[in-house]
Amino acid sequence: MSTLPEIREFAVESKAWPFQEAEKLIKRLERSGKDKDMVIFETGYGPSGLPHIGTFGEVARTTMVKNAFELLTGKKSKIVCFSDDMDGLRKVPDNLPNQDMLAQHIGKPLTQVPDPFGTHESFAHHNNARLNAFLDSFGFEYEFISATDAYKSGDMDETLLKMLGAYEKIMNVILPTLGEERRKTYSPFLPICPRTGIVLQVPMVDRNVEKGTVSYIDEETGETVEVPVTGGNCKMQWKADWAMRWVGLGVDYEMAGKDLSESVKLSSAISRILGATPPEGLSYELFLDEKGQKISKSKGNGISMEEWLQYGTQESLSLYMYQSPRKAKKLYFDVIPKTVDEYLTHLAKFPSLEGKQKYASPIWHMHGENPPAEDVPVTFALLLNLVSASNAENKETLWGFISNYAKGATPEEYPILDNLVGYALEYYENFVKPNKNYRAPTADEVKALEMLKSEIENIADDVEASDIQTAVFSVGKENNYENLREWFGALYEILLGQKEGPRMGSFIALYGKDKFIDLINEALNRA
Repeated sequence: MSTLPEIREFAVESKAWPFQEAEKLIKRLERSGKDKDMVIFETGYGPSGLPHIGTFGEVARTTMVKNAFELLTGKKSKIVCFSDDMDGLRKVPDNLPNQDMLAQHIGKPLTQVPDPFGTHESFAHHNNARLNAFLDSFGFEYEFISATDAYKSGDMDETLLKMLGAYEKIMNVILPTLGEERRKTYSPFLPICPRTGIVLQVPMVDRNVEKGTVSYIDEETGETVEVPVTGGNCKMQWKADWAMRWVGLGVDYEMAGKDLSESVKLSSAISRILGATPPEGLSYELFLDEKGQKISKSKGNGISMEEWLQYGTQESLSLYMYQSPRKAKKLYFDVIPKTVDEYLTHLAKFPSLEGKQKYASPIWHMHGENPPAEDVPVTFALLLNLVSASNAENKETLWGFISNYAKGATPEEYPILDNLVGYALEYYENFVKPNKNYRAPTADEVKALEMLKSEIENIADDVEASDIQTAVFSVGKENNYENLREWFGALYEILLGQKEGPRMGSFIALYGKDKFIDLINEALNRA
């Protein structure tokens, strides 16, 4: 058994990015000279919309860093999920009911906008509940904080008063980043209008640090209105608000997308003005579509988390989030089967890993010391091709092939595989089947197929998949395929009706000799 110091040494040596991030955080805490009882990781959420694949990715990655930090230090830590639910409703999303009702509340804090679904106290409470249910469904551990509660309870009062005292310095940081027109009306404080309840973006005409108030002119009445900056009477503009959270909550670590890099710099500068050290964090790249374009909600050119989980496992999505977070990655449907099989490969290797290799494996960062023990005997890609060849429409048919291939295998014994069978049926129906296109073999291909049929007929029933692969390989060579990729490509197009396919030896062993010969006969009949 390795000792704890050895385990920590192995973890550092692994060079896995969550451990590298944890080391950055450790150094930050050492520089501060403070011995914190609880180290704070934060993720932020805008409750004007529902949680999405980016929400999952940020919480999953933050959890990986948190777990790495706790292993290296033994310190207690927690993830705070902060909902900016005092933000004003800027527009009515097209996909919501009761549009006319919502339009009457434009500009009000989201916690003061009625729930269009009629199930919660407010629109924000509805979406906050959806966020909590979303995070809970994946087993994430976190503490939820509502911005409205944080402001109104007085938890942010001390920081807000500091920001009022540093008003000019904060303005000097923000104003150079704004256009000329925006500078005329900008204030880091957004008063909540006592008359209308709307979050106002108006210039301040006066500030009173001793009283803790700001003043503005009500455009409708022409009166000067004085409001406290504390107690939920004001909220902060976005970049100043982020800095306020970091300081007020004592945040030590928060990651963000590269599109927020400038906001991170400005919020960090404001934190320093307030006498605090900005948190450590990872700047992760955004997702791209199949063509390498940035994914946009308005374009609809990506895939949603619900769509991923319709065709692949949660573990495969976690693996996708783990892999190379600093690189822009394509997020489209063809990625799912590949990532599912990568997860299965990592899972199968994990029990044999020791030392730094163990902590370099994504399996440790996803499951810790206790990953699933199942050694899945069939890859997801092979399952997809099995569905394609057999035209199976239910799990029972596929399990008939699987139990014949892996003697005695049952859905109860292989629950991961049973889930994959369901995903394979779904993926085939929506992505493979609509694009299947069988082509007729040429005269030379007919000759090669007849030879392959003879080879397979003469192979013993209990032969290994690798021997079957060798036989297929040899037939290609004998038929003058200098590039054997062309031979296998021809088999995929002629026998399976698709451009790409499985390792033929494994596929034939799983599908069965007789069934495979039937495929050849069907192809020969099309010649």
